[in-house]
Amino acid sequence: MANPYQRADRYTHEARERGYPARSVFKLEEIDRKVRLLRNGQRVLDLGASPGSWSLYAAQRVGPSGRLLAIDLKELTVALPAHATARIGDALSLTNDDLALHAPYDVVLSDMAPNTTGSKATDQARSHELFLRALGVAEALGAPGSAFVGKLFRSGDFEEARTAVREVYADVKVMKPPATRSSSVEEFLIGTRKRT
Repeated sequence: MANPYQRADRYTHEARERGYPARSVFKLEEIDRKVRLLRNGQRVLDLGASPGSWSLYAAQRVGPSGRLLAIDLKELTVALPAHATARIGDALSLTNDDLALHAPYDVVLSDMAPNTTGSKATDQARSHELFLRALGVAEALGAPGSAFVGKLFRSGDFEEARTAVREVYADVKVMKPPATRSSSVEEFLIGTRKRT
C-alpha cells in the first residue's frame, strides 16, 4: 500500500508556494484562527521546530516586537526573521539554558512526533511521552495566562494527557485541523490561560 505521507497534496503545494518547508503550517494556522493563539509582541517557544514551518508562521504573527525561540536536534531548513532565534539542542531538557532565552513564554508550541517504528502501540506510547515532556516545559517556562499547543497520537492514554493539560491550563480544547491527513491518528491538545 502506498504511503500517503509521501504524496504531495494541495497543502504541500500551497506551503511551497508560500515559502514554508512543510504543509504542517496549515495546522498551526487553523489552530491560531480558532483559538486566537498568536498576537503581536508575544514571546513564543517552538519545541522540536525543524523543518521550521511553525516557527516561521509564529514569527510572522508575533512581528518584530515579539520574540521566538525555535529549538530542535536538527537544523531548521528555513531562514527566520531577525526577531527569531534558532538553536540546535534538546528541546525537552529543562537543564538546557537555551530554553530560557525569552522566558517566560506567552505560547509554547510542540508539533513533535516520535520516529515511528511501525508498531502502533510503541509509536503511541512514544508520542504520549513526548507530549507530556513538552507539557512539562510549557508548565515550567510559560507565563501565567500563557498557552500551549501539543501534538499527540490518539490512543488509550489520550484522556490522561488531556487531564494533565487541565491541571495546568484553565481551558483545554482538542483539534484535528483540516490539514491533518485523514489517515493520521494525530490530534492537538490546546491549553490556554495557564494557571499561576
